[in-house]
Amino acid sequence: MNTNNELILQKESVASPINSLTPFTLLDYPHKSACILWFAGCNMRCLYCYNPEIVFGKGIISFEEINRFLKKRINLLDAVVFSGGECLLHKKCISFIREVKKMGFLIKIDTNGSQPEVLKELIEKESIDYVALDFKATPSKFEKITQSKLFSPFEKSLNILLQSKIPFEVRTTVHSELLNKKDIEQMILYLEKAGYTGNYYIQHFTNGVPTIEKLGHSFKTLENENLSTEKIKVQFRGG
Repeated sequence: MNTNNELILQKESVASPINSLTPFTLLDYPHKSACILWFAGCNMRCLYCYNPEIVFGKGIISFEEINRFLKKRINLLDAVVFSGGECLLHKKCISFIREVKKMGFLIKIDTNGSQPEVLKELIEKESIDYVALDFKATPSKFEKITQSKLFSPFEKSLNILLQSKIPFEVRTTVHSELLNKKDIEQMILYLEKAGYTGNYYIQHFTNGVPTIEKLGHSFKTLENENLSTEKIKVQFRGG
């Protein structure tokens, strides 16, 4: 999620896909201090998305300026989060991840799972340390909610993560007009059949913010439900 404490730096001559920078967070990498790089552009158009300025935006901050920022944060920040949009769409992002890793930072990727081959390469080359995988919807609702036909790549990304040793989490943003209790139960069952165990994070939609599609008020009815199973613990975030 984008925050009010973003640091918008002066544009330089070298083009990059980085739209903005959150200089400090304790919420986005488990138990670590981090900054967030927000990459413009996405291959999904999720109806509830409240980062339209990033999804439809352009790069503003150069890699050189981010480099200078990060060098001043060595030994002050633990990690760098690559988010968006969809950061893995950008080839320059991939090479920059390796540069940042060499500085000694832990690397977290926020991804919609649409780039399984890129994800696989980053894991095999030990370029990343943690992944947050967005599980957008059930297969039957995926195309409507994301305005894309990218469930199959998401499925491949999930399987790649399950077969790897890299720590990762699965999370779903819920707007009550789009996903209900039955949908979430189906998604939990899907994760169990795939072999996922551990925490499944439900992120409440934040009301009162601009979104790609105009939606009504989202209600937090799911918190009254017992959704956890023996293998998967449902936890709620935000909203």
